[in-house]
Amino acid sequence: MVDAVVIGSGPNGLVAANVLADAGWSVEVLEEQPEPGGAVRSDREVHPDYVSDVFSSFYPLAAASPVLSALDLGREGLRWSHAPHVLAHPLLDGRCAVLDRDRAVTAEVLEGFAPGDGESWLGLCRIWDRLGDDIVKALFAPFPPVLAGSVLAARLRAAGGLRLARSLVLPVRRLGDEEFLGEGGKLLLAGNALHADLAPEAAGSGGFGWLMAMLGQSYGFPVPVGGAGALTGALVRRLRSRGGVVRCGERVAEVVVRQGRAVGVRTASGEGVPARRAVLADVSAPDLYGSLVPAEHLPSRILDDMRRFEWDFATFKVDWALDGPVPWTAAAAAGAGTVHLAEGVDELTRWAAQIARGLIPDRPFLLCGQMTTADATRSPPGTESAWAYTHVPHRTKADAGPDGLTGVWDAGERERMADRVERQVERYAPGFRDRVRARRILSPGALEAADGNLRGGAINGGTASMHQQLVFRPVPGTGRPETPVGRLYLASASAHPGGGVHGAPGANAARAALRSGRAGAGALAAAQRLLAHRGRTGETGVRAP
Repeated sequence: MVDAVVIGSGPNGLVAANVLADAGWSVEVLEEQPEPGGAVRSDREVHPDYVSDVFSSFYPLAAASPVLSALDLGREGLRWSHAPHVLAHPLLDGRCAVLDRDRAVTAEVLEGFAPGDGESWLGLCRIWDRLGDDIVKALFAPFPPVLAGSVLAARLRAAGGLRLARSLVLPVRRLGDEEFLGEGGKLLLAGNALHADLAPEAAGSGGFGWLMAMLGQSYGFPVPVGGAGALTGALVRRLRSRGGVVRCGERVAEVVVRQGRAVGVRTASGEGVPARRAVLADVSAPDLYGSLVPAEHLPSRILDDMRRFEWDFATFKVDWALDGPVPWTAAAAAGAGTVHLAEGVDELTRWAAQIARGLIPDRPFLLCGQMTTADATRSPPGTESAWAYTHVPHRTKADAGPDGLTGVWDAGERERMADRVERQVERYAPGFRDRVRARRILSPGALEAADGNLRGGAINGGTASMHQQLVFRPVPGTGRPETPVGRLYLASASAHPGGGVHGAPGANAARAALRSGRAGAGALAAAQRLLAHRGRTGETGVRAP
């Protein structure tokens, strides 16, 4: 018997296991897939000479995360690499908005879009200088972030109070219009907001776009040297060095509950794995409640809330092995690790509206990764390991384009959608398709098959919209890793603070388990002291409470 069983070896599960192991707990991690990592994995399946990240690639939240920093993964061989520029958003006329780790470079580029926009950008940076550290602490702290939140509230008042708070809850379209005259700054904010499923008109998208832009400005969008799997490898090595166990190819079929408490798990093969102190689930909330935990052990309101749970957008991804760099018309895009492709904020709105209406977009907004530009180890010199993903509806009503796509994503539809993605790249990089040596297509179903947490290709563990964040995540009245079942903790991106590779849900779940374990140990010690006292005084029997 181990102290804790962790279901799932994604970054949150591995962070949780490491935190528990550091506290002296024995830990066993059970992973359904044949290798660990969840959505942090890399391979050579596109082409044997190219390293491709299967899911996530760039990690600004990991760079900022105090959780991962505390694990000191550099001691396990993890190294980070940066592209010359953080991010680029080219336009068809050759102009290009650029986010650089040097804010003066970013400001100079934006000044070229409209006089005064460079200073406007620096003004946003100065707000970050005053608030950024406290925002990061509050973001990654367990909910509610009492200490970090009170410090942030005080800093927020000093930095502008309600006026600044208003700016952070604005839709990103409105924030961009208030801060910038030219398109460049607006594109940097709006494109970053759409790293989550937040349309340009969504409340709070302005604050999220600003947060992501400032993280890029301050920390960059770094990548692990050698592939995303290097981050997973470091977490696994650290855990094993502390006695933890990771078993792959072991699907958990049920959390075993007795007298209202989780006492272990049962695998699909029928093996029972008991847990002395806790079970931590790095799985989506809908998979935990009513599936892994039988309905009879849950309040009816939880099951009702799960029927209302909203996933973030479905995802369609294409990986490429290119025999040369992407031939961007806008030269500045060549030096960026991440490239956003959409012809202005209006096109972003059009794209998001098509998804909201159940239409497969005809001109998809693309988030592109130039991985060899960010890390020279990813492919041979002079080549590029690249990818692009876009979002599509979970339930398709029609195709906004000419290809008759229905959302079944059979072989023919996958190829036609991949061609559509490549045509969008060609708009900004004529000749791109001539450089494709090999490609891999990952439809929403393929992403889910490779990682069950990515339901329908949803990559953030549930929508980032305000109605499913903070105290509403994953359901109203929670916001914490504790569940209605004793000694069972939700440790996935379905828990606060949500998606991204930063480890906070896993660390929060582990700390909650440790607090409960200490309380349980204290109660046991008190009972033992009471029994010893009764033995000394000759008192016998057990008094009714």
